[in-house]
Amino acid sequence: MTRAIMIQGAGSNVGKSMLVAGIARACVKRGMSVAPFKPQNMSNNAAVTADGGEIGRAQALQALACGLDPLVDMNPVLLKPETDIGAQVIVQGKRFATMKASDYGQQKSKLLPPVLDSFKRLTKGRDLIIVEGAGSPAEVNLRAGDIANMGFAAAASVPVVLIGDIDRGGVIAQLVGTFNVLPHDDRALIKGFAINKFRGDPTLFAEGMDIIAARTAWAPLGIVPWFADAWKLPAEDVMDITSRKGGTIKIAVPRLNRIANFDDLDPLSATPGVSVEVVEAGRPLPGDADLIIIPGSKSTIADLAHFRAQGWDIDLAGHIRRGGHVLGICGGYQMLGTEIIDVDGIEGPPSKVAGLGFLDVKTVMQPLKRLALSKATYLPTGASVTGYEIHLGETTGADCANPWLSLNGRNEGAAASSGRVLGCYLHGLFAEDEFRQVFLEKLGKPVHHHSYASSVEDTLDALATHLEQHLDIEGLLGLAEEV
Repeated sequence: MTRAIMIQGAGSNVGKSMLVAGIARACVKRGMSVAPFKPQNMSNNAAVTADGGEIGRAQALQALACGLDPLVDMNPVLLKPETDIGAQVIVQGKRFATMKASDYGQQKSKLLPPVLDSFKRLTKGRDLIIVEGAGSPAEVNLRAGDIANMGFAAAASVPVVLIGDIDRGGVIAQLVGTFNVLPHDDRALIKGFAINKFRGDPTLFAEGMDIIAARTAWAPLGIVPWFADAWKLPAEDVMDITSRKGGTIKIAVPRLNRIANFDDLDPLSATPGVSVEVVEAGRPLPGDADLIIIPGSKSTIADLAHFRAQGWDIDLAGHIRRGGHVLGICGGYQMLGTEIIDVDGIEGPPSKVAGLGFLDVKTVMQPLKRLALSKATYLPTGASVTGYEIHLGETTGADCANPWLSLNGRNEGAAASSGRVLGCYLHGLFAEDEFRQVFLEKLGKPVHHHSYASSVEDTLDALATHLEQHLDIEGLLGLAEEV
């Protein structure tokens, strides 16, 4: 018998993803077979799955919490924003279409069958499926054709627990307001509620819990205090990247408009003695950075124009002139070259644009996306690296004759003659402790040893313990129903 429960939020960023990961780990520690599921996610921070597709990075973390490899069925619809009004639509791990938001709103109901298909496959042989909603069910203007919140819950007959974020204030209004705006049938699907991100003495909100319960008839499941170690887990949003300030090694990362697959930064920000600074538009790249990383991008040519508009190309030239190091990953690698050619208009209008010119390579955009889990060797030391590839385009040129990785038996990456400007297509390489250590030591400063994978596992365990103490997990499981 497989049961399911859905965690929805009274708003965005209430902590749903982390709660799902923590509840999942707590249930696994109880001996249960658990899997995460998110019908629809919107993120350019994707993970490549064991079955050859891509899903949201948060679901990959939740899979880790469950002791599972990520699978495309865990997030059957992924929206990857390419412009302010349009996104690439990934269905069951593969590109389905690129749509404007208005067009997707009309088409999304057609995606309910594959969503339910993935959900049913995921239930086989498991005790519990923990479903995560997206945004808020209170956005009743989006209810028609919904597959992310109540539309899915109703179609799959999954009961809902609603989460409020007290850190933002107005949490009673969040929850009671959601109750009041929902239509009767959707309201009936919500069985319980909990408060997240509480700071201070939880007993001070006891009366608030009573008020919410009285006005909604939902079961109160607890007040979860702020989890101080959340920063140690992979970030879902780039603005959640956190590092210790004042580290001996300073890494600067320009925040691109369509920054993608920035999980490369998580192991760096978690390393003692390393400070990662995400540089917002309108601010210069810091002159005292040891390393500048140009990250991946969902829209490389548009983000290259954005990069130049901030004057970051000038800052980068000065950094290199002063002896600084640069690493471009995926889209950032393409930007560092001499030219980006998109004659087929894959990223937008057909175009050829000059790159930053710090690597003697050029990139030709091609329609076929490469998705692969990869093993590599860092050629200077022989250190083993694992990671993933997720990119469009092929990069060639003179500096490719200076590879610094051997990837699945082929040379990968390019290096300038100075050895201080590097590019590659491999994401996730900094998760490998030995490689991260030797790479950072090339910056000429001491690096503390840090086991990143162990830190993430320990933090998931600590999160599970935190929730066991403050969330009525038994009560939550009692609300789960057979599917």
